[in-house]
Amino acid sequence: MISLSYYLTLGAILFALSVVGIFLNRKNVVILLMAIELMLLAVNINFVAFAHYLGDSAGQVFVFFILTVAAAEAAIGLAILIILFRNRGTINVEDLDSLKG
Repeated sequence: MISLSYYLTLGAILFALSVVGIFLNRKNVVILLMAIELMLLAVNINFVAFAHYLGDSAGQVFVFFILTVAAAEAAIGLAILIILFRNRGTINVEDLDSLKG
């Protein structure tokens, strides 16, 4: 049986990797979106681990709603990214500093 501390350690490592990914890469929007998704998945691992440890299914239901919102966020983020690439020709964050139409 794997104890709770292993799951929490894995979640903390994934969360830290995503934070490092966000701070190290501030140029590519796709990698920023992937780092945010990894952060959400790290939090979901912690929710599922606590739900299993406490014997309550509320954490797993909460994860289901988080995954639904994350899928919608990823779809909208990629749609905005495609429109920006068509209009500007780049996905570099430094080149996307103005919101003019």
